[in-house]
Amino acid sequence: MAAHPTRRAFVGGALALAGARGTAATDPAPGARALAWHSALEKAFAVGDGTGLYREYHPPRAGDERYSTEWPFSQAHVALLDLAMMPGAAGRRFAPALDRVRAAQQRYWSTSSTTGIAGHLAKVVAPLGHGDDLYYDDNEWVGLAEVQHHLFRRDAESLRRARAIFALVRSGWSEEKGLPSPGGVVWTQKSDNGDRNTVSNMPAAELGVRLYLITRERAYLDDALRYYRWTNATLQRRDGLYADHIKRDGTIEPRVWSYNQGVPVGVNVLLWRATGEARYLAEARRIAAASREQIVAAGQVDDQPPPFNAIYFKNLLLLADATRDRRDRDAMRGYADRIWRRRRNADGLVQFAGRRAELIDTAALVQVEAVSAWRPTDWAMLY
Repeated sequence: MAAHPTRRAFVGGALALAGARGTAATDPAPGARALAWHSALEKAFAVGDGTGLYREYHPPRAGDERYSTEWPFSQAHVALLDLAMMPGAAGRRFAPALDRVRAAQQRYWSTSSTTGIAGHLAKVVAPLGHGDDLYYDDNEWVGLAEVQHHLFRRDAESLRRARAIFALVRSGWSEEKGLPSPGGVVWTQKSDNGDRNTVSNMPAAELGVRLYLITRERAYLDDALRYYRWTNATLQRRDGLYADHIKRDGTIEPRVWSYNQGVPVGVNVLLWRATGEARYLAEARRIAAASREQIVAAGQVDDQPPPFNAIYFKNLLLLADATRDRRDRDAMRGYADRIWRRRRNADGLVQFAGRRAELIDTAALVQVEAVSAWRPTDWAMLY
């Protein structure tokens, strides 16, 4: 999983900005920029061998894996979903591409895992590859994409896939004895992993509440509340923000990543919808306000990985759907403007100094720009 904070440090805003091009006065509208980012993504990263898969880096080098790992691929999948949901003909043109990327997503699907439950592995499975490890957060993002697709097209297959992923998530609840703050969904099935993360638990809660709202099966809500309460008790700070993870020895990794703040906002909005209890909406507002102060107003947002920010802002739009407050849309557009002007390279890709362009970063900007072009009435379908 490229750009994951606990696997590889993100090198961000402290570096020289890459590829400053254009000015605010001449910047295209969000929908046009979404198309431009996506066109560049397809040109640079599509493998073009009939699999529907992508490379992870551009330019490619000898020794690179032929196909991207699952986390970057999933965000390219979500980018096409967000493009297809743009209003009118602009969105409809992406229907065939969305169908292809959904089929390609299944090239990571394994019928078994360490817990005996099927799920997406970190690399493509046979005959194209050998699968590798399974990460619960990787699967949760795909589950949430399946829910979004179901809300968009009302199809049975995406709901079936989301249910299957939630069955996997349930198997990831830690039963290890003697752990500090026992329980929690573990980050990965690796045998040496002891981490339980905000990102393996709050997206699980979000997926569970979504499935409850669709099916009204109480077990989904009960599990979602279990993940939600564990994360709040273990990783939430007094100001409402969330640390990254707890290690097996009880050490808390304190880094505040943008997506770890956005998802709990979305979870609370959905819990408010599911239960009608105003305290959940109040908590969503509290977390959002704290995150705006620390991440957006303090200027830290540009130093966060683009996929984290896409997840962050899209969850804040879920809150905006409930409150009719447009400040987060404006902040998202401001962020997109800066990336367009300052970090777009000669190939039209997101690139940071000292690094090759990565699939996941440009996919994130496709998402941000596509959703910026959505009708606000459609924000309720996000995550």
